[in-house]
Amino acid sequence: MYSERPFVLSIAGFDPCGGAGTLADIKTFEQHQVQGLAVMTANTLQTENHVFSVDWIAIEDVLKSIKTLLDFYPIKAVKIGIVPNSEYLKSIVEVLKMSNSKPIIVWDTVLKSSSGKTFFNENDIQNVKEILPHLDLITPNFLEFEYLKSMNILNENKKMLCNVLLKGGHRKNEEGLDTLFTENEIFDIKPKAEKVFQKHGSGCVLSSAIVANLALGKTMKQACTEAKNYMENYLNSSPNLLGHHAKF
Repeated sequence: MYSERPFVLSIAGFDPCGGAGTLADIKTFEQHQVQGLAVMTANTLQTENHVFSVDWIAIEDVLKSIKTLLDFYPIKAVKIGIVPNSEYLKSIVEVLKMSNSKPIIVWDTVLKSSSGKTFFNENDIQNVKEILPHLDLITPNFLEFEYLKSMNILNENKKMLCNVLLKGGHRKNEEGLDTLFTENEIFDIKPKAEKVFQKHGSGCVLSSAIVANLALGKTMKQACTEAKNYMENYLNSSPNLLGHHAKF
């Protein structure tokens, strides 16, 4: 094969300003020394503070691209970003599960972007229940977590349908505290930085850092903890909404 680095795949939207989506994922992959591949789910027109348009890529084209890469590369882990609805997501997961490499699958549960654009069809949110058991991790922020709870999809008092990393960026009483729910335990990941600057695409960077760490053989707890450290470094790389990538 062409590289000793493990292959990882980003299935996400294209952001021309480079702060989110596949471009942000590839930058993160490179800093973690994994070999990044990408398939677009959407072509967006946006800046770091506003989404102007989203043109979804036909699912047939997405699946064809994924199958081609899976046939040619031994992909260790996959990050899924923005998708328009549960059927689109289900089709992607089914193709990944049928592959010989059986990659680890992380879904960054983008229901609404930080700039206010809604990406997920809320009318079929209940169908997500059927998909979650086939995923290895989802990474909702606090508002998404609460919404999924209200729809009886997530419940922190019961066994989760898959591993869940609750991001702490929007938590009022425990801001910055991430909580990882696994089959056997609930693990808090405390922030190290006292203060951080907000960034466009921060969820993309965190989820792709987790995927990179998992592909490198880290446990789920290790991957999420090290990804949080990378994220804090990224958030404080500049005071602006666009950050700089550098391995700490």
